[in-house]
Amino acid sequence: MIQQCEEEVDWMEDIVSIKDVRMKVGEFQLGPIDLDIKRGEVFAFLGKTGAGKTLLMELIGGFYTHYEGTIQVFSDVPVGIVLQEYALFPHLTVAENIAYGLKCHHYSKSETQKKVKDITSFFGINHLLGQYPDTLSGGEKQRTALARTMAIRPDLLLLDEPFSALDVATKERIYGQILKIKEEFDCTIVIITHDFHEAIRLADRVGILLHGKVKDVVAPGELFVRRQDNEVNEFLGIGENVDKKRTI
Repeated sequence: MIQQCEEEVDWMEDIVSIKDVRMKVGEFQLGPIDLDIKRGEVFAFLGKTGAGKTLLMELIGGFYTHYEGTIQVFSDVPVGIVLQEYALFPHLTVAENIAYGLKCHHYSKSETQKKVKDITSFFGINHLLGQYPDTLSGGEKQRTALARTMAIRPDLLLLDEPFSALDVATKERIYGQILKIKEEFDCTIVIITHDFHEAIRLADRVGILLHGKVKDVVAPGELFVRRQDNEVNEFLGIGENVDKKRTI
C-alpha cells in the first residue's frame, strides 16, 4: 500500500521508498522492486517500450492500490504528474488550465490569480494565457502542463516521456527548464525515458528497467560500464560502437 508520510519530512534522506513491490497486468509482471529515491535528486527510469516504466511511475503516483509490497512517499504535498500527452483541457485557456489545479486545492481567487501570474512568468508563457491548447506548439503545451503541475509546488514531480514529441532544439530548451525547476522549487524529479542522452543529460541517478525489473541503478557517468548482465549490456549497446548510441 502507498503511505503518504507527513511527519519528520525535513530530515529524511529519501522521498520515495519502494519495498518488494510486485504487480501483474495481464501477462506482464512488474517486480519485485526494491528502490529508494533520494530527496532533491533527478532520477530517470530508462528502458525500452513495454519495460514497465510508466506502470512503475503510476504506482508511485498512487494510480493503483491492487499490488503487493509497500510504497512510501514522504511528503505532505500531492505528487505532481505530467503525462506524455500533457492532458491539457482543450476547452480551457492556458490560464484556466493552470488555475484548475489551484482551484481544486481550494486557493482563493486572488491567490489563484497571483500564482498563475507568477508561474507563467517563470515558464515564459505569459503571452499565451488567453490561448487554447490546440493553438499551442509542442513546447508551449509542455511548458503549460509543467506550469499547471508546479503551481501547487509539489515536493515530487513525475514526468512520463515528457520530451518524446519535441524537436531537438525544443528538447534542449526544456531540459534547461527542468533543471531550473529542480533548483527553484526544491523538488525531486522522476523522469520516465527511453532516451540514453536524456537520462545522461538530466539525471543524478539512472535506474535501468528491463522486463519489469530494475536491473541496475547507476550514476550517468557509469551508464555504459560493462556489466555481468548480458541483457543490460545488449540494451545499452555495450560491445558495439559506443559512439553511435541510439534511442530505443
